[in-house]
Amino acid sequence: MARITSLYRHPVKGFTPERLDSVTLRAGEHFPCDRLYAVEDGPSGFDPDAPAHLSKMKFTVLAKIPAVAGAHTAYDEATATLRARADGAPDFEGRLSQTAGREAFAAWLAEVLKDDIQGPLRVLEGPGQHRFMDSKSGFVSIINLASVRDLAEKIGRPVDPLRFRGNVYVEGWEPWVENGWADRTFTLGGATVQGIKPIVRCAATHVNPTTAERDMDVVKALFDHYGHMLCGLYVRVLDGGVVAEGDETH
Repeated sequence: MARITSLYRHPVKGFTPERLDSVTLRAGEHFPCDRLYAVEDGPSGFDPDAPAHLSKMKFTVLAKIPAVAGAHTAYDEATATLRARADGAPDFEGRLSQTAGREAFAAWLAEVLKDDIQGPLRVLEGPGQHRFMDSKSGFVSIINLASVRDLAEKIGRPVDPLRFRGNVYVEGWEPWVENGWADRTFTLGGATVQGIKPIVRCAATHVNPTTAERDMDVVKALFDHYGHMLCGLYVRVLDGGVVAEGDETH
């Protein structure tokens, strides 16, 4: 029996994963409150009137700036308030739904990241249903914990599953079975989803989510041991429903 062990959202692209007890997935929509905002590192060309997918390298993300992991954030969905802290910096609190709050967070983050940024920083809010995903079709991401363990065994050291920044973490599948699940339909708790494609990994996975250091070349390890750079599965929601920790997946 396979089951869901944890659920995570990332309200600001690149920043702290937030664990949830349960969520309601809706047909055709992204994971709730995931990648609502992104911090532009220099002009990105993003047009809120015609939102389009942009490369992650336009933003303050782990693949580009490992020190981002040193900024710990927490988002209050009800008030759109972001709280953030980092060593050597005053704590931040501001409403990302307001221009003043977005500008204040950008200024705070510029002081935290300093020479690591190209700048100027600007906090972008996804209009409507737009989300700042790495993939144009990345609605919900699932991580198979057996695959992560298999990789850890191959390289001989622990691999924190949070390096992969997924939404849904599943226990009970065979290692790497998800790589063949494009178009496969299955359930996550009370929702029905369909596989889109395996997730190609990048240098964001090299960053230790605790220490904010690049301490492991995960992409090279994947290619050396498996001949691919995949870990995880993007899915679309066909039928919505409540999904909770401990729910089964079939």
